[in-house]
Amino acid sequence: KSLNYLNNILAKIEAINAGCIEAIMLNAEGFVAECTGDNIFMMKGGRLLTPPFAAGALQGITRGVVLDIAREMGVEVAEPNLTRYDLFNADECFITGTAAEVVPVVKIDGRPVANGRPGKMSKKFMAAYHQVANQTGEEI
Repeated sequence: KSLNYLNNILAKIEAINAGCIEAIMLNAEGFVAECTGDNIFMMKGGRLLTPPFAAGALQGITRGVVLDIAREMGVEVAEPNLTRYDLFNADECFITGTAAEVVPVVKIDGRPVANGRPGKMSKKFMAAYHQVANQTGEEI
């Protein structure tokens, strides 16, 4: 993770001013990197896709847990460079973060993702993540 979150903060402010909850951050090449404080995932054709670290993705703990869960479920996982177009055409989409956990994304830039409802796999990842957190986490 970076020590300078100014770009992320400015993007979050811009998203809120546009009536959005979160912003999708692109890298200098125009590929999807991350959200302002979360990792982004999409399902396409039964595969779970998320940007690679080389594209600027956060090396998030929750990201890693979700990737492990997906592999344990037998879901094919890949980390290709993704474009906004890829996200617009996703079967489903969700973000992950320590505070956010797993949150389905139903709209990007005003366009519905698939049918505009949380996807089946997003719900499965949410449930599995909660199970892992409850079994392995410590109360504070």
